[in-house]
Amino acid sequence: MTIDLSSSFKAYDVRGIVGDTITAETVEAVGAAFVDVAELAGKTVLIGGDMRPSSPEFAKAFGKGARARGANVVYLGLISTDELYYACGVENAAGVTFTASHNPAEYNGMKMSLAGAVPISSETGLFDVRDLAQRYLADGIPAGDTQGTEQEEDILKGYAEFLRSLVDLSGSRPLKVVVDAGNGMAGLTTPAVLGDTILPALPLTIEPLYFELDGTFPNHPANPLESENLRDLQKAVVEHGADIGIAFDGDADRCFVIDEKGEPVSPSAVTAMVARREIARAKAAGEETPVVIHNLITSRAVPELIEHDGGRAVRTRVGHSFIKAQMAAENAVFGGEHSAHYYFRDFYNADTGMLAAMHVLAALGEQDGPLSELGAEYEPYFSSGEINSKVEDKAGAVARVKAELTPEYNGVAVTMDELDGTTFTAADGSWWVNLRPSNTEPFLRFNGEGVDEATFAPVRDRVLEIVRA
Repeated sequence: MTIDLSSSFKAYDVRGIVGDTITAETVEAVGAAFVDVAELAGKTVLIGGDMRPSSPEFAKAFGKGARARGANVVYLGLISTDELYYACGVENAAGVTFTASHNPAEYNGMKMSLAGAVPISSETGLFDVRDLAQRYLADGIPAGDTQGTEQEEDILKGYAEFLRSLVDLSGSRPLKVVVDAGNGMAGLTTPAVLGDTILPALPLTIEPLYFELDGTFPNHPANPLESENLRDLQKAVVEHGADIGIAFDGDADRCFVIDEKGEPVSPSAVTAMVARREIARAKAAGEETPVVIHNLITSRAVPELIEHDGGRAVRTRVGHSFIKAQMAAENAVFGGEHSAHYYFRDFYNADTGMLAAMHVLAALGEQDGPLSELGAEYEPYFSSGEINSKVEDKAGAVARVKAELTPEYNGVAVTMDELDGTTFTAADGSWWVNLRPSNTEPFLRFNGEGVDEATFAPVRDRVLEIVRA
């Protein structure tokens, strides 16, 4: 029976269960279809993978399909996802990396990129790849006019040198840094970029946590968005008397930050911290009003800081293809999401956890105070974080909230917009709430913020009560 690829092709990437919805056979067909849809015959296709046990086999299978349709394959070996973006940018070539990011060990998948690290999504060709690959699975892959070549390349040193050229940490005060790689790809990239395995040492003492590459994730899932997966790092930061803790997800394209007290620094605060640095750098280079992108559920403190520092804030939907498209359209210098994806113009508009971490290290290292004090400057409001409610009739739940909150709630006028889900905003600026339905699960996602807990908690509790009624 031919596997139905629609179960593993998502809006931005491919993720499936190894041996069930993703196999060497399906990957070979996808490799061939990717070359045809993106018109890559006679051109280079870069192929890498993470530490999951199936990644090497899948990389070879994708290369076989790509070469059959005339592409010249370059195998990059073990790479983080942002290493792929670097390679696609610096070599102006299309590519793929095999990873399922933070998904459990039984999963693997593909993140594909066009030349110049331009993203490919369901709206820009990914589903065309799926449909053609489905045909190739049924009918076989036709031989191309010529068979493509293959070779190997190691990009780790170039990647490390490139990142160091963007953030100079050599003048930092000495910092003790605990890094939790979660047995993912940051176990390879952290020593290369922040350590001294390839490049000269920086004034950083790295305390490694779970640097052994192991796609079975023996210590904890490589998903720092879940608070329980940060506990080992929080404990280690306090035990080592470290200045900062950094956690990466499995493919190392996201980073999470812990202060010296073992407390998380919110991704919104990290976005604001990095935005301040990137705006200042762009203005110093002569840019009059640098643009910074933020998604609609980052803290209100983010656009306020951007405007305060002389930049222009652009609010966008959640999701990396929307952010990357806006980055390109606006020539934005930086973009940040609540999910700890951070995008940089100087990194081909792509997201990189390592570069964001380096900016935070630089911000911390150029002043004398602890990270808890620095982070507090960027977190003036009380945030709910994301709260999921299992709701079958999501539209009905949102309609009930709308009836309660608009046109006014507790005597305050409330506006509403539907950029992504539904956002309710108190006209006096005291709070906002966003309700966003999951596309794949029966969840309604709640995010919100208020000037303080006393103001916001009653609004949060009432909205959740209505949603769950």
